[in-house]
Amino acid sequence: MTSESGKTRRRYGSQFKATVLAQCEEPGMSVAQVAMSHGINDNVVHRWRQLARQQQSGRLATPDAHPSSQQAVAFVPLALPTPAREETKTEVRLDIKRGVSVRRSHLDFAVDAQ
Repeated sequence: MTSESGKTRRRYGSQFKATVLAQCEEPGMSVAQVAMSHGINDNVVHRWRQLARQQQSGRLATPDAHPSSQQAVAFVPLALPTPAREETKTEVRLDIKRGVSVRRSHLDFAVDAQ
């Protein structure tokens, strides 16, 4: 995938991800520190941690899998009844103040409710 800047999306192997996640678990290390030391955005590492937790709880089959890739998505057409068109009365009042004088206008008109 190419971004607007022309750079391609980086992909990381399972071994590299495991190394980064292990460093995050070390005492005194933060996700931001580990990510910065590897030149990765910390949001990427947070996402890897989330996926690893899901895998451990048995919700994902592989650590590289994206959650949406585990489920087939199907769209089912749904026929909805056409709503009856109703006319709605709309009232507009306009007060124009200039100094001490006030000019008032009043409009009534009907519009289709959609």
